[in-house]
Amino acid sequence: MTDDEIEQFKDEVKSTIDGFLPVQITIGKKEPGFKIMKRGPGGKALSTKAQAIAQFIGRRFEFQYIPTVRTADISEGVVEDLVAKELSVVENDPAFRIALREASKHYAPVLERLSETITSTLKRFLPNIKSVSVKTPEEATYRALRRSFEIIVDDGTPTNLQQKGDGVQSLAALGLLRYSSESQASGRSLVLAIEEPESHLHPRAIHQLKDVLQEISTRNQIIITTHCPLFVNRTVIESNILVSGNRATPAKNTAQIREILGVRASDNLRGAELVLIVEGEDDRIALQKLLPALSPVLKSAFATNVIAIDTLHGGTNLPYKLSLVRDALCVSHVLLDNDDCGREAFGRAKNEGLIVEADVTFTICEGMQDSEIEDTYAKELYAPKMLNSYGVNLECPKFKTSRKWSERMRDAFKQHGKQWDDKYESKIKLEVAELVAASPQAALNQYKRSAVDALTSALVLKLNTLPSKAKEKH
Repeated sequence: MTDDEIEQFKDEVKSTIDGFLPVQITIGKKEPGFKIMKRGPGGKALSTKAQAIAQFIGRRFEFQYIPTVRTADISEGVVEDLVAKELSVVENDPAFRIALREASKHYAPVLERLSETITSTLKRFLPNIKSVSVKTPEEATYRALRRSFEIIVDDGTPTNLQQKGDGVQSLAALGLLRYSSESQASGRSLVLAIEEPESHLHPRAIHQLKDVLQEISTRNQIIITTHCPLFVNRTVIESNILVSGNRATPAKNTAQIREILGVRASDNLRGAELVLIVEGEDDRIALQKLLPALSPVLKSAFATNVIAIDTLHGGTNLPYKLSLVRDALCVSHVLLDNDDCGREAFGRAKNEGLIVEADVTFTICEGMQDSEIEDTYAKELYAPKMLNSYGVNLECPKFKTSRKWSERMRDAFKQHGKQWDDKYESKIKLEVAELVAASPQAALNQYKRSAVDALTSALVLKLNTLPSKAKEKH
């Protein structure tokens, strides 16, 4: 409780507390129950005042239930309430009432003629009828004005909300219900209970809705029911309540949530909490040894499988891979080459709402427009291999340009009269990765290693946001 609420509690309930008051509300087969769970010498005294305490709490909460089916009719009902609330101020204005009476004078003669026609018709069948009057009471006029509105959504084509798709109607209803609840809370604590917020929504809209709900949750309590892994709270695992077999219990670990949601993680992700996504298998081989050598925290995390590395086998697969990792209830981070392919892959995933800037590291090297992970490796590590196995001296001018590594290596091979194609490139990248894995302490170019250091810091930071049990492993 706030300081003010503590004082109000003292005045209304006639008891003094420290601001922390645990209560238990039970709803089920038996009658609803309310119990004070306060321990210590004052607990027994507070239990005798349960009814007064329940009323005190009830007056300070605004509860809003948002159902799974969120149609345009629901939105219009909310708008009607909002319009009525806002127009009530205008309706109490004497000038408005006078203007309304003046307007009614213009259609009064029409209503009089209509009244006379109905009266004469009814008298033929019911002689006892003396008269019939057709009137428009002021309150009826006010109600008509309140309901005379349309919700027009302009997404390029202004259209009535009734004619929009289920997703747009659902989001509109969520937004309006949220606004209605907050505007009517009047200083009370708002609790939003939302059934399946992902219902009817496109994947990108689900991500955007998640961001909105997280922003609301900084000010209000939110309770949701969901079958969507995206809404799982991965930071505080026990805040996820699993409902199965008519029982509701706090989750103990991520594996338990995966099981109840029917999520099947691949073998290499089964125990992982954090997944580093890289472009190719050679990147995985190198980083599997390089990252533990750069950080004792990462070394422990790799040893306990808290971190796993997964590969794209092509930048175009990034959105698909991110979806799989998300559905496996893992936190993700992506390492991409700083070239057209890497930048385009990130752009597509971002447009689909699957990634933000904080979730990616590009292999940017100072002084280079395009660069890849091999540009961060020390040339001295693999130059002897290139000379002895392929007869290519990397001290040649073609390898000293500012182009990215694979292009410089191609030019060096051709300068020495050697073949070069995609198979050669893949083979040589794999050999270089194996050299990095064999000597990780000496693998990095001290002038171009900043991207790898940034990746290390980003992974350690994300480890610190993992659930407590996952952090205990490292």
